[in-house]
Amino acid sequence: MKNKIDACFEKLKAENKKALVTFITAGDPDMDTTEKCVLEMYKNGSDIIEIGVPFSDPIAEGATIQKASLRSLSGGTNLDKIFDLVRKLRTQTDKPMLLMMYINTIFKYGTAKFFELCKETQIDGVIVPDMPFEEREELQSEAEKNGIYTIFLVAPTSHERVKMIAEKSKGFLYVVSSLGVTGMRSEITTDFNELLAPIRNNDHCPCCIGFGISNPEQAKKMSQYADGVIMGSAVVKIVEEHGKDAPEYVGKFIKSVREGMDN
Repeated sequence: MKNKIDACFEKLKAENKKALVTFITAGDPDMDTTEKCVLEMYKNGSDIIEIGVPFSDPIAEGATIQKASLRSLSGGTNLDKIFDLVRKLRTQTDKPMLLMMYINTIFKYGTAKFFELCKETQIDGVIVPDMPFEEREELQSEAEKNGIYTIFLVAPTSHERVKMIAEKSKGFLYVVSSLGVTGMRSEITTDFNELLAPIRNNDHCPCCIGFGISNPEQAKKMSQYADGVIMGSAVVKIVEEHGKDAPEYVGKFIKSVREGMDN
């Protein structure tokens, strides 16, 4: 059976559209709100959603997502509760869904058990930002056994390295727009024509640009360089501001981004 991520990009390509990938921290402020926010995002134009598994020391994240992680953990969020959330969501949507998490959480849970549950709950892929590419074998083999894609991050780096990671990637390549941590940027300065040159001409998997995209204008601009854009901190900030009332505001924001990208 085709992975839903592949099917999603094929459909978007046929429609001449770019992917909108959005992120939310599970359990901030609670699981019910996360569930409603996810459904609002899908309804208003998100193609793929990354559900963030909170971690006490999220090294790749800026202050917004770090604070969301700590709020979620203090509310008792854990991986089992997140799998329960995914089961509930899967009765309401069949769109691509990813887990974004740190490698320690997977090791502590048990790698084989973790990927078996991903398969059972119909998670399509995982993003592990602190997993060194060279040490991917153990995780990737368990993931592949269960039909789960491992999505790799690639920073503005050498052409050879970008090409090597692209060739081993499935689903899409997560291109980091600014070296450093996630968060909203007023300016994004990376030269994407230069960065993406080595993979754009290959029969590569799609590229999505993330880290720092915070409004419809930036999303539209970035989508011109890649197959999609990833937005995280901007959504998490809305949840922080509106708490349990966030779903309505998150939905409106996603709608504005989708319209900005499509028009």
